[in-house]
Amino acid sequence: MRPATTVLLVRHGRTATTGRELPAPTQELDARGHAQAAAVAEQLAALSPAPIALYTSPLVRCRQTAAPIARALGQRAHPVAGLRECDYGAWTGQSLWRLRRLAAWRAVVTTPSTVTFPDGESLAAMSQRMWATLLDLAERHRGQRIVVVSHADPIRAALAVAQGVPLDLFGRTVVAPASISVVRLGETPAVLGVNLTDLAAVVGR
Repeated sequence: MRPATTVLLVRHGRTATTGRELPAPTQELDARGHAQAAAVAEQLAALSPAPIALYTSPLVRCRQTAAPIARALGQRAHPVAGLRECDYGAWTGQSLWRLRRLAAWRAVVTTPSTVTFPDGESLAAMSQRMWATLLDLAERHRGQRIVVVSHADPIRAALAVAQGVPLDLFGRTVVAPASISVVRLGETPAVLGVNLTDLAAVVGR
């Protein structure tokens, strides 16, 4: 039996546009987001055995979240393109209030597997590349713990795949800023927790 890899999925901390816009790639953490990242780093540093590696989306808000984690773990944060946010194309930077008034928004909510953003990526393609990336990272670190810093939609998509849930239902999972979700990737994927605040209660110390 293949040794399982425990993947600690961290959503980046809060930004000035969280919950209000589909953020631009250059969007940075706000003060609260930096504090959240520091708190996540403290939780991860308390684990024993410690995570063996740290990977991050290359976007600024994820690299800023990964920075205190890297210091706490004594690890280098490795940017991985497959962990990046969905490319929302022409919708990037638009307010969610405005987007929710579009007829096309209904498909985002009800049948996301059919959605391709104008001049951007499909949610199905995002899900596939996020899952493929996690499987690749897990293969590199069999039997170990790793930390992956990414975005809400890619993490939600990964949780859906791990549970065998159709992509059309992935929006029913909430992934809060700076939350930790845990997936075990071995012979059969398993979700150990979502939106965790007491990480040690799930993965042990």
